[in-house]
Amino acid sequence: MGHNLLAVGTPAVPGVFQGRKVPCVATNTLPAKRTGKAGSTIFLKTLMAGSGIFFVLFVLGHMYGNLKLLVGESAFNEYAHHLRTIGEPMLPHRGALILAEVLLVLALVAHVYSAVKLWQRSGKARSQRYAVKKSGVGGIEGISAPTMRWGGLFLLLFVVFHLIQFTLPKVNFDGGTTENPYRLVHDSFQLWWVALIYVLAMVALGMHLMHGIWSASQTLGLTGTPSARKNAKLVSHAVAAIVVIGFLIPPLAILFGII
Repeated sequence: MGHNLLAVGTPAVPGVFQGRKVPCVATNTLPAKRTGKAGSTIFLKTLMAGSGIFFVLFVLGHMYGNLKLLVGESAFNEYAHHLRTIGEPMLPHRGALILAEVLLVLALVAHVYSAVKLWQRSGKARSQRYAVKKSGVGGIEGISAPTMRWGGLFLLLFVVFHLIQFTLPKVNFDGGTTENPYRLVHDSFQLWWVALIYVLAMVALGMHLMHGIWSASQTLGLTGTPSARKNAKLVSHAVAAIVVIGFLIPPLAILFGII
């Protein structure tokens, strides 16, 4: 054999062989299989971040509407009625609300799909487990990260329960009216077990938002500097706290007879 030949599979690194320079030679190493753009991890993370931001905006708007319970029956029912008449007469009755619901369903499908795919990929990546201590994540973030998936599943089940109770078919567990939005909500949160489910769901939502907003900030490249990371963490904590407190004030006020 000629002395300038390299063994198959050896690294393609130039060097010296028996006093002569050996050129860089391509190896037989095959490139890793590449997935399509729609199946890439970056795309899935971006899809999850985008749909998550949409949900954050919706949650903040929903929280604002719920706080009208504190103003009184007339104010809350007027708000509920207005949601069904937005855009009239250009849009049919409930037209804008139906459009918003369709967008929410699409965002939910995108969020759950990307979450499941990323979950599956992370599971495959951990097929060989190593006893390596995680660093850089502590405090509440360290708690919220491992519970992100199961907390998300609990929130999904809560959304189904919430829709059955207040949207379709509307169930008043206290036996009262279902046509008066204020009375339906007020009657529901007078029941301790309904209020407890709501409290648990809001705690899960807060944990989900805290970790989700931080992760979305990383995905969108908003944590490139120490100050940016600090701001992202501050925003994630602030939004989670505002949402949890804002959503819990009305049901607890009803449960304890304040309103």
